[in-house]
Amino acid sequence: MPDEVVPTTRLLTEHKHPDDRETFHAMIERMRSARTSFSSRHRIIDTRGVTRSVIVVGRTFTEAGVVAGTEGFYLDVGGVVEDSVRGRVADHVQHFREHRAVIEQAKGMLMAVYGIPPDRAFDVLLWLSQTRNVPVHAISDSIVGTAISGTWIPSTARRAFDRVLLDGAERAVADTLDHTDQR
Repeated sequence: MPDEVVPTTRLLTEHKHPDDRETFHAMIERMRSARTSFSSRHRIIDTRGVTRSVIVVGRTFTEAGVVAGTEGFYLDVGGVVEDSVRGRVADHVQHFREHRAVIEQAKGMLMAVYGIPPDRAFDVLLWLSQTRNVPVHAISDSIVGTAISGTWIPSTARRAFDRVLLDGAERAVADTLDHTDQR
């Protein structure tokens, strides 16, 4: 409730988050020595023990030409910051979901063609992305699109892959039957 306590520097310091106290003291010292306005962003711990992100805006005031104290306000921005972060995270997650499939397809193609592990395939996509200044998903989309058109692989290689595909399916059937028989 307003006017319950008198806000002193000591009281404010006691409520500063321990990691922010040094910065707070440096700000107070700058304000005292330079006799200037100030602002900062830090955390306080309220009377219930909840850590809150705040912005402090203040200035010194004088009486008879001598600095007599400071005045200003605290602005709790915790909800605003949390909402902003939450929104950015949601956007990144949505972006990832939208582009994950095509990136995985391109990785799989690189793995199959070059016989490399998944992390190395992603490194190749990342390298192409960085050297071309194009997002990984755009590189992946282009690779997959070219491959789907069917023009990137000779018919002899396609026939060889047909054997891999069909033999792999037969092995999967046999493995499934073996596991079923063992039960």
